[in-house]
Amino acid sequence: MQTAIPMAKNVKRVARLDIAGGGQVYVEGNYCYVGHMKPPHGTTIIDVSDPKKPKVVGEITLPDHQSHTHKVRVIGDLMITNVEQNNRHFVRRGDRIPGAREKLTKSLGRAPSDAEIAQEIGVKEADIAVLEAQRQRGYHDGGFKIWNIKDKSKPKLLAYQKTHGFGVHRFDMDASYAYISTEMEGYVGNILVIYDLARPNKPAEVSRWWMPGQHIAGGEKPSWAGYKNRLHHTLRHGNQLWAAVWHAGLRVIDVSDIRRPKTVGAYDYHPPFPEPTHTVLRVPFPVAGRELAVAVDEEHDHVPGQPHAGFWVFDVSDVANIKPVSQFHVSELDSPYARTPGRFGAHQFQEHMKPGDTRLYTSWFGGGLRIIDIARPETPTETGWYIPEPATGQPSPQSNDVEVDDRGLVYLLDRNVGLDLLEVTA
Repeated sequence: MQTAIPMAKNVKRVARLDIAGGGQVYVEGNYCYVGHMKPPHGTTIIDVSDPKKPKVVGEITLPDHQSHTHKVRVIGDLMITNVEQNNRHFVRRGDRIPGAREKLTKSLGRAPSDAEIAQEIGVKEADIAVLEAQRQRGYHDGGFKIWNIKDKSKPKLLAYQKTHGFGVHRFDMDASYAYISTEMEGYVGNILVIYDLARPNKPAEVSRWWMPGQHIAGGEKPSWAGYKNRLHHTLRHGNQLWAAVWHAGLRVIDVSDIRRPKTVGAYDYHPPFPEPTHTVLRVPFPVAGRELAVAVDEEHDHVPGQPHAGFWVFDVSDVANIKPVSQFHVSELDSPYARTPGRFGAHQFQEHMKPGDTRLYTSWFGGGLRIIDIARPETPTETGWYIPEPATGQPSPQSNDVEVDDRGLVYLLDRNVGLDLLEVTA
């Protein structure tokens, strides 16, 4: 007889906002910032001074449906939001139409139908007209925006920095620099572009970093197919940037000279592990006498029979010789939504750790919030979890991002709809 799966352990809900789904949640002081997945929703600013009564105080609405601004970071009165092509993975399939048409014309001895082209590139017949229209229109809006948010109710645009291609995905920032993951002309896949924020109304490019093979305009040739290897984003620790580079694992980048970033460490576990590396965080203090980094993979295109996306612990005492210490996975038996429509595995953890607190708060798509303690690095232990009920009309929760504020309040953002404010009870 199957027993009911407990939906929470050591975590309780404090409040919920049924806002549009999001890609990132960030907290600074008494305000929470949410970047939304789908236009026209852009960025929402929420007053969380009373966590039981969160209140929306500011909203940025997008002018069209060509872009989304699903990532947001804040330092002081400066806010950065990305600008990236909406539905970019689907839209880029349109680039394959001319090649597919040429190939099919040769093999069939006639012009192919839309249905035949659709089958060749893996879309529906009705999608061909949509993709052709988008291909003709092109996309020229990718980049990032810098805002003054001294008045939270009326963000003031200071700068709109255009980049290239899809535009900007995830990024990091501090008081001096923005560490932007973006496509750039002449490169294949996202690279790192560092911008100086000394003049927020006019960000200045400082330097670039990429993996050998990405700079095709410079004569390099990738050893991988398509966009398989690319920068997802970096997080800064001292004079190092810790980079997740998708199906190429992780890299450590020395930025002691910010104008000349250089790779000083690497570790790649693809293959045999199938899911891409999403985020790498250098643990800012020793744990059990060891220098550690943690990484989380993203459940992206799960193949049955292969491991779901999970969580890694690495010994990084010597960045030139990074060693895996352990992994953590959530079993399909631990969520009632493991096999419902939607993703199940890991996605993201909070991108900072409090001194001495060895817990990582991790969003696990259909598994909700999972709290993983790495106090014993060889055996990460789950100390709590919270699985939200699906929003109306949704078959499963899709917990997409998580943040923890200075009070210990946890913010769990769903990809489709809703923000939960949670309290850890033990």
